[in-house]
Amino acid sequence: MAIAHEQLEPNQTEARGFALYVGVDEAAAKAAGTTLAEVVNALRAKVAELVPAAHDETFAAVALAPKGVGGKNVDIVRTALRDPRALDKLVSKRDDQESETNKGILVDFSRKKVFANGNNAELTYKEFELLSYLITHEGATVSRNELIELVWDGDEDNAPNDRTIDVHIRRLRSKISGYEDIIRTVRGGGYRFDKHPDVHVEDYSI
Repeated sequence: MAIAHEQLEPNQTEARGFALYVGVDEAAAKAAGTTLAEVVNALRAKVAELVPAAHDETFAAVALAPKGVGGKNVDIVRTALRDPRALDKLVSKRDDQESETNKGILVDFSRKKVFANGNNAELTYKEFELLSYLITHEGATVSRNELIELVWDGDEDNAPNDRTIDVHIRRLRSKISGYEDIIRTVRGGGYRFDKHPDVHVEDYSI
């Protein structure tokens, strides 16, 4: 494998060998009337023929992968043999997939947490209760009075009025910036949550 030399000037480096990645599996070799071992030995012999001094400094490694795994053979070989560029590409692909997975709103009922694009929205207990109540009543318009009665049940001293429930909703929306429209305002009626492609719910049984 090549030695990393990012800190070296071009005139401070020299070629000491090379890596040849060949994407051929046993089935392809068999179809060509040979085997993978025979291909490897033939290549080693050819190198020794061209450069006799390389006979004792030639190493061959066969890349193994789980049966049925997808992808191009040469990419599997490069990754299995720890080619730096292939590994960088693999890490970048995983980061992209993880970023894609984290997009949107994740409502975790078991932990009573909400995540926006992978980040904890830091909702207060009441803000989470407001959102979860709307979600569990998907498609229904919930009046401000109903929210007060259900979310602040038994807490009459701290229960808000119609006006302050709007403040709670506004604060809740600000914490999920970019996805505020998942909580719809129904003029003269209250609030409603409709099924939304950016909202993912875990452990719905609360």
